[in-house]
Amino acid sequence: MWLLFAILSAVFAALTSILAKVGIDGVNSNLATAIRTVVVLLMAWGMVFLTRAEGGIAEISKKSWLFLVLSGLATGASWLCYYRALQIGEVSKVVPIDKLSVVITIVLAFLFLHESMTVKSFCGALLIAAGTLLMAL
Repeated sequence: MWLLFAILSAVFAALTSILAKVGIDGVNSNLATAIRTVVVLLMAWGMVFLTRAEGGIAEISKKSWLFLVLSGLATGASWLCYYRALQIGEVSKVVPIDKLSVVITIVLAFLFLHESMTVKSFCGALLIAAGTLLMAL
């Protein structure tokens, strides 16, 4: 089931880039990011209430709160940079560079989460990086 959600995530992420490039025309990138964020916020809380998960808030540990807030800050910074890059650059060049996050995530997961770095994952990360360079330059 995770694979289905991962594929849907990729499809929606691709749509996000195309829709954002069209929607950001003539709009300040920070304002566009704020509008997008409000929509995401409403959608996320809608799912929380739809699935009746709001009761779990009280059970969240301090550590989880800290890392969820830090993750939110990282997401916000990413979105602000992404929308500015989309506004001034070509989607076909911005998106591959943005997807270098895959390579960076693999390295950070190895360093900080002690996830395994197999020959296969190392080669895959190298290929993603090489493909990114070929597409973006």
